[in-house]
Amino acid sequence: MAIGPYSGFRFVVLVDQLEAGGFTKVRGLSRETKVESFREGGVNDHEHKLASLTTYGNLVLERGLADPALYAWHQAVVEGMVKRAIITVTLRNTEGGTAWSWNVLNAYPVKWTVTDFDANSGQVAAESVEFAHTGYLLRPGLGSIGL
Repeated sequence: MAIGPYSGFRFVVLVDQLEAGGFTKVRGLSRETKVESFREGGVNDHEHKLASLTTYGNLVLERGLADPALYAWHQAVVEGMVKRAIITVTLRNTEGGTAWSWNVLNAYPVKWTVTDFDANSGQVAAESVEFAHTGYLLRPGLGSIGL
C-alpha cells in the first residue's frame, strides 16, 4: 500500500506531447541548489549561506524492450544530430486526473542500456534511457503554494 495520496504506478510519459509508450519506471526528477558559505568579518557566530547554481540530475526512463524509437534517437545523438525535446511526466490520481506533472526541458538521450540476458532468470528484456536536460518545471495550471 502506497503512503500518501498518490500511487507511483499511475503515470504517463510524453515526448513533445506524443505518448512515448509504456514505461515501468521514471527516475531522476531531482534538483539541488548549491550553497556557498560566506564569512563576514567581525561576525563569529555564523556563516552566511548564499544560494548558487542549481543542478538537475539526468532523467531515466525504463521499459520493456519493444520499440526501437529511443535507441534510434540516441543513435542520432551518437552521430552528432542532437534533437532536443520536452518530456512530460504526469502522475495521475485515482480518478485518472492529473495530480502532478513536470515538463523536462531540452532533453536528449545520453545513455541507452539494455538489461543483461539471462536464460535462468525469466526476466523480461528491458531498456533504460538516460536523458540530459536543462531543468524541469511544474506544468502550468497546477496551482501554487503562494511563495
